[in-house]
Amino acid sequence: MVILIMGVAGSGKTTVGRALATALGWDFRDADEFHPPANIAKMAAGQPLTDADRAPWLAAIRAYLDERLALGENAIVTCSALKEAYRAALISDPARVRLVHLTGDPALLAARLAGRRDHFMKPTMLASQLAALESPRDALTVDIADPPDAIVAQIRRALSV
Repeated sequence: MVILIMGVAGSGKTTVGRALATALGWDFRDADEFHPPANIAKMAAGQPLTDADRAPWLAAIRAYLDERLALGENAIVTCSALKEAYRAALISDPARVRLVHLTGDPALLAARLAGRRDHFMKPTMLASQLAALESPRDALTVDIADPPDAIVAQIRRALSV
């Protein structure tokens, strides 16, 4: 099984993903690792990515997901996956890729982003992510107001892992 943790910037994807992977003893990969340098430079300049910018990034993440599934290995992967089309591009086997959507109050998200240092995703880009977000119908939705360990426990209970 692969658990794909999605949500806008500041939702805690990396924090929750790492904690969940540690608790389960599974491999963890953050979507930021898959961005080509041009995407990182664009976001660092405060410019939102276009769908054309995202295409190679999404393809690289999907290749990783498909590789894990082909090898029969479990993994946790994070990705904003804001639109249904992005999720369709990422997930080849919905029965074995479980989607977890981290969501929360925009003020909490903004506060988290304001506290980040040395990250290419600028707090000013949150509004564009929230505007682009198409909430998934087929995901476990988890509110980020709880601490990460409580969120991990909730995910484990809901997905029986």
